[in-house]
Amino acid sequence: MIELQAKEMTVLELMTTIAAARKFVAAARQQGKSIGLVPTMGYLHEGHLTLARTAREQNDVVMMSIFVNPTQFGPGEDLERYPRDLERDRKLAAGAGVDAIFAPAVAEMYPPGYATYVQVEGLTEVLCGASRPGHFRGVATVVSKLFNIVQPDRAYFGLKDYQQAVVIKRLVRDLNFPVDIITVPTVREPDGLAMSSRNKYLDPDQRRSALALYRALNLGAELIRSGERRAAVVREAMAGEILARPGTRVDYVAVNDAETLAPLEEIKGRVLLALAVWVGNTRLIDNLTLEVKDDVAHHDEK
Repeated sequence: MIELQAKEMTVLELMTTIAAARKFVAAARQQGKSIGLVPTMGYLHEGHLTLARTAREQNDVVMMSIFVNPTQFGPGEDLERYPRDLERDRKLAAGAGVDAIFAPAVAEMYPPGYATYVQVEGLTEVLCGASRPGHFRGVATVVSKLFNIVQPDRAYFGLKDYQQAVVIKRLVRDLNFPVDIITVPTVREPDGLAMSSRNKYLDPDQRRSALALYRALNLGAELIRSGERRAAVVREAMAGEILARPGTRVDYVAVNDAETLAPLEEIKGRVLLALAVWVGNTRLIDNLTLEVKDDVAHHDEK
């Protein structure tokens, strides 16, 4: 649990309109200040705060967006029940060095008649994109809007959402956004569970079962380090580790190229081990990367 220390009670600027966000950014630019953006959906945890602290080290001004983006949720997903607590988030963000929060309403970002979306092709049809059609269209659209509104020098994303980071890097390259994308390694609980706002949904038994994700990834990595180069064998072992836990079902277990996200048959180069697992009614994701070079595998989290 994140403790709210006294320093985290600092008041920081809260903006709910695009006009207010642009005014704040214009004032910072006028003073020659660099701007770092940390896009989030709120209900902050240590992973988000690590992004904010990294941004604080690298920029004069840090802005965090808090917006539960409806266009990246599919039918029957958890849009309505996604945890929200803006006051809690505001205090935590201030403690991590955030200067301002942009927390718009849905109607501010998607007014009546909204009809424009951004689609990154190729990278979005695999992994989470295969089981969540339209998800990355929503991500690419809202991130494009945030980049246009804030026009940051740098934007910060966690590698727990590895596919998202790859998609956003391609988006920035293809659409010539003048922003550096900074990725930060996955932040984990002491027992290895990747931090996620959705962990709040887990009851104690499910929380124990959720440890299977990180254990499965480590099992896959160990097999590769031991010389296994057949992706199918690694996938099967990882799936078995997950399904041995009660209340779990596999969405996907993948051994893919870390750059193109294409599925591998033979393990070589930079390799992404990624999985999405239902624990009860909660869908969790996790991943790790390895470099397989000269038949030697090394953990590689960049």
